[in-house]
Amino acid sequence: MNWKTENKYLLLIVTVFLGCYLLPIGTARFDNSLLEAFRLVKWYAQEHVLLCLVPAFFIAGVIGVFVSQASVMKYLGPKAK
Repeated sequence: MNWKTENKYLLLIVTVFLGCYLLPIGTARFDNSLLEAFRLVKWYAQEHVLLCLVPAFFIAGVIGVFVSQASVMKYLGPKAK
């Protein structure tokens, strides 16, 4: 048993426990900050998916259907300038 490694794990566990134990859950400021953080993540995910990812997948699909692999390899392949 390596005591140095074991002590690091014990210190990590105690630190995480104390961090969770001392969270000011129940105070209005802390609770509102968590709610606003989750609302911001939700808004960003919705906006990012709708405005960026869906059009990007659509454009990639169109390129995959209408542009041949040979022409892409001609300009971007290992023998391209």
